Amino acid sequence: MKAVRLVAFGGPETLELTDVPTPIAGPGEVLVRVKASGVNFAETAMRQDRYALTPPLPSILGGEVAGIVEAVGVGVEEPRPGDRVAASGFAAGRFFGGYAEYFICPAEYVTPLPADLSFERAVALMVQGLTALLLVERTSLADKHVLVNAAAGGVGSLIVQLARRAGAKRVIAAASSQEKRRFACSLGADAAVDYTVEGWSQAVRDLTDGQGADVIYESVGGAVARESLKALAPMGQIFVYGSLNILDFNLGVPDLLQLIFQNQSVTGFATVPLLTPARLHQGLSSLFALATSGGIEVVIGGIYPLAKAGEAHRALESRRTRGKLVLVP
Repeated sequence: MKAVRLVAFGGPETLELTDVPTPIAGPGEVLVRVKASGVNFAETAMRQDRYALTPPLPSILGGEVAGIVEAVGVGVEEPRPGDRVAASGFAAGRFFGGYAEYFICPAEYVTPLPADLSFERAVALMVQGLTALLLVERTSLADKHVLVNAAAGGVGSLIVQLARRAGAKRVIAAASSQEKRRFACSLGADAAVDYTVEGWSQAVRDLTDGQGADVIYESVGGAVARESLKALAPMGQIFVYGSLNILDFNLGVPDLLQLIFQNQSVTGFATVPLLTPARLHQGLSSLFALATSGGIEVVIGGIYPLAKAGEAHRALESRRTRGKLVLVP
């Protein structure tokens, strides 16, 4: 089969299209013929050996695919060959193998796809969709002011919509360009702010009657993360996700005093530890139903052939993209 292998740590040029043996489903496993594979920031970090998990070389990156069941291993009754499925290898701790024509996944982490949901849209609702869904479910958003940083991205664009559905009083989108801010507003954000402007937290306060945001979803890091603290309301909560963005999120004594005396909190978040097979299927089924009913818009920011995986990585790292980037065989 064709697959994209990471042959050395470095830039996008280290991703090479090559021929490798097609894997065989073992006991309890499913072999999926890949129709779409998701591209995530975590994989750009793995490529540079900057992630918590160092890939062995050579490696085939990618842990989320949508496609058609080609074969099943011993002991697998569901799904069956020919079924349309989402294979969430990442939820089983398998972060490799997705940038290829075929993918192996434990059967318990394979979810049926509705007939009217495209493979590309399904992939967009896996890592990023589940992250957005679980983040929104971590605390009640009813009648609260919510700030979403990186609101035009794959996760952010879904948080904007799910926060609105969860009853948020006002959803404020933060993004780096006018185009992205307009896009986030088209998805349901009530207002948008430019987090590249110095002191942008005041704009958030102006939009919330001087109080600040009750809940902030933060994945950018650096100066944006630090300014987000200034935009947080008393008794507010910041959810920090995306481990690559916390390296320069340093809290000093003044920040800690603010958190203490205003009863605020900073909460870490990671998707995979929350995903039992049952929770995975429940979350994906809910997201798939919302997508097919028109309850949420699934944004595909770009579709690339396997041979252009390096270009997909460049696009994602440029932060000029919107929504989900997808590879197709």
